[in-house]
Amino acid sequence: MSILTRYILKKYLLNFVIVLISLELFFVGIDFLQNFKKLPDSANLQLLYVLYNGFFTLTLALPLSIVFGWIVTLVIFIKNNELVAFNALGSRSKDIYAPVVKISLFLITLLILLQITPLAYSYEQKRKILHNEYFTSTKADIFLKYNDNYVYFKKLLPLEKKAEGIHIYKIKNRDIVQSIIAKNAYFQNNKWYIVDAKIITKPSKMDLETTKLDIRYEKFLNTLEGFKPKILDNVYESKSNFSVLDAVSALVLLSNQGINTDKIRGALYNQVIVSFFVIPILLLVFAYASLNSRFFNVGKFTSLSIFGTLIIWGIFFMLFKFTSGGIILPEISILLPFGLWIVGSLIFYNKKIDS
Repeated sequence: MSILTRYILKKYLLNFVIVLISLELFFVGIDFLQNFKKLPDSANLQLLYVLYNGFFTLTLALPLSIVFGWIVTLVIFIKNNELVAFNALGSRSKDIYAPVVKISLFLITLLILLQITPLAYSYEQKRKILHNEYFTSTKADIFLKYNDNYVYFKKLLPLEKKAEGIHIYKIKNRDIVQSIIAKNAYFQNNKWYIVDAKIITKPSKMDLETTKLDIRYEKFLNTLEGFKPKILDNVYESKSNFSVLDAVSALVLLSNQGINTDKIRGALYNQVIVSFFVIPILLLVFAYASLNSRFFNVGKFTSLSIFGTLIIWGIFFMLFKFTSGGIILPEISILLPFGLWIVGSLIFYNKKIDS
């Protein structure tokens, strides 16, 4: 690592950390003050609320801090005539912005890795604390398709990995050939184990005089392999988020069942891809910065850079909400605009640098 790279990273990371902490304190503090009277009296739950809210805010604040920290760093470099000194020493434009782009890619990748963990459900957890539901989590009347079966759960308890009031109907040629009824089922070893199941099988050939239903009982019966309680919980909760791993699992399972996966694909694209929208902004901000501080309008540059960043972030956030509402396909509402944004940014960057 060259001396120039170390110097740029030292300045940039300092500004990045200051901006990130400021945004975190602002958003978390405002939210805490707004909801303080609604929070439980328990200090532990209040602390958990702040921690969960802090990580949820991090998913929004970190990408913005990457850009805002770069803007602050560039302004300082320009006002101190450091960019001129860098160029006088023979440094290319790439030598200046490349360290920041690389460290930004690392930070965004780290954020994505954190969303593989249970921290991805921070918003859901803080909402439960706010509504005094942190220690209770149930879903009622869930009806789903799994291969040739239609499954009904009267009550689902995701945290306990338990379901109550189970009815499973096996379908063949649009006809119910078997039904399974049980009071309880438990999720273990990546399968649902039904306890004390009553199995009713209809004969393949119907004869009014001799045909009768076959009724038998099973102590244990397994089904729905790989269908995690958290996936079931989130699929039927319209405002819930997914961790990256759960999103991939749900995508594979529901695709095999022929069930609409627009919401899950949108959540996955938003978590894994959209955060990288800040990388082109770093290049554009650098391209439109001036080497000479004498004719450089700091206020205009800073305002336009921050405003432009918020506009781009707001557009992608709006498109994600459209996708979550089932209005537009995620490939059209997220992937296509993201691709156009990358191409358009490179075009503007090259034109500005060449000029």
